[in-house]
Amino acid sequence: MIPGYGMAVAQAQHRVRELRDQLVKRGITVKFAIHPVAGRMPGHMNVLLAEADVPYADLIEMDEINPDMPQCDVALVIGANDVVNPAARTDKKSPIYGMPIIDADKARTVLAIKRSKSPGFSGIDNALYFSDRTFMLFGDAKSVVASW
Repeated sequence: MIPGYGMAVAQAQHRVRELRDQLVKRGITVKFAIHPVAGRMPGHMNVLLAEADVPYADLIEMDEINPDMPQCDVALVIGANDVVNPAARTDKKSPIYGMPIIDADKARTVLAIKRSKSPGFSGIDNALYFSDRTFMLFGDAKSVVASW
């Protein structure tokens, strides 16, 4: 799971933890890929997920999780945008080129919960959301996760 500002705005952290608990009960390994600047301040996702009682051991920093992304069956992006945009790696003309990102695009499948495909803070489209391996679930993160 890759949380972002959209999870924070929707106040979905408790629903996300409930989803995590359901998946773990089914024997599914769940990790949270944490980008250091996701949200409105460094550590924002850590604070929200800790508030929801997500085990600290499940919070994996970007540099540690990225090597595992090609073996990841499903990357669930929850309201994140620029921090998962592959243009930061591939498009030298992009304003975010060179910014470290979570390599969600390397997962086998990506499920992305967002209100729309609109650009994030950087003001550019996210190539991840136009990938053949990405499935978009449009809506408020709390409502979408609660419906599962």
